Amino acid sequence: MLGKLSRNPDFLENVLFTDESSFFSTSILNRQNVRIWAERNPHAMVQRVHQGRFAINVWAGIVGNNYVGPVYLPNRLNSARYLAFLQRDLLRRLRRLIPRHQRNNIYFMHDGAPPHFGREVQAYLDRFFGTRWIGRRPAPHLWPPRSPDLNPLDSFFGERLRASSIGQVER
Repeated sequence: MLGKLSRNPDFLENVLFTDESSFFSTSILNRQNVRIWAERNPHAMVQRVHQGRFAINVWAGIVGNNYVGPVYLPNRLNSARYLAFLQRDLLRRLRRLIPRHQRNNIYFMHDGAPPHFGREVQAYLDRFFGTRWIGRRPAPHLWPPRSPDLNPLDSFFGERLRASSIGQVER
C-alpha cells in the first residue's frame, strides 16, 4: 500500500472499500399495539405472538467521494449469492455512479469473509477487475487480516451503523 501511495498519491481515491454488517431483531413486542375495543366480552383473551427473529445483511462501499449502497443481502450469505450481487447489483450501481474512465481504474477491496472467496467469485473478480482487487490470498493485492483500522467503512461508517436505530449490529 505504501509503495502504491508513493507512486500515486491519489491511489486511495480509486479503492472501492466495502464491508457488510448484519442487523437483527430481538423479538420485541410492543404491547401498545395489542388493544381490543369491543362492546361485548371485555375479558377477551389475546394470544400474544412475538415477532419472529429476522436478520438482514447490509452491504456498502465508498470509492473517492461516492457512496455505493446500501445493498440488502440475504441473511445467510454464500458464494453463489455474493457472486449474484457482484454481477447484478454492484455492476449496475458502479455504472450509474462512476464515469467509465474512473471505473476502469477502480481497485475493489473486500474483507476475508468466506463467501467472498469462492472459486466462482475469484474468477469473476479476475475477469472484471483483472489485477485490481484486494483481499486475502489468492487476491492479486493482499489485505492484512483483521485490520479494520485500514477500512474507512469499519472506522467511520461502521460506527454510524452501530449507533443507528436500525437495531443491534452483529459482527
